[in-house]
Amino acid sequence: MTCKGHCLCRAVSFEMSGPHNWIGHCHCDSCRRGAGAALVTFIAHPNGQWRWTGEYPAAFASSPGQTRYFCARCGSSVAYISDQYPDEIHFHAALLADPAAVTPRHVFHADERLPWMPPDMPGCKISD
Repeated sequence: MTCKGHCLCRAVSFEMSGPHNWIGHCHCDSCRRGAGAALVTFIAHPNGQWRWTGEYPAAFASSPGQTRYFCARCGSSVAYISDQYPDEIHFHAALLADPAAVTPRHVFHADERLPWMPPDMPGCKISD
């Protein structure tokens, strides 16, 4: 199985092969602010099974041990890595060529959910 994705202007693109580690929604303040969204849906994918296929993204160290990748042209938030999860990268699911091809099963940092967001994510396990 191969999944491909890209930023808004298509300059930064990526490809993943094989199974994902997990797919989930994150409600944390840092992810929300980094993406400018009420929540971010990530695909955690093992290192060594993905690659950049277009321009390399720009990087921003958002806090110690946390790096967020984005397109330097259009500003799209693309991916996230953390020293806490050294063997995987987290791509934004909405950037996939077919975002409907993946199904989130986890919710992270539900305690930081904005009060106007729906409280339930059907089929998802709270994984804080």
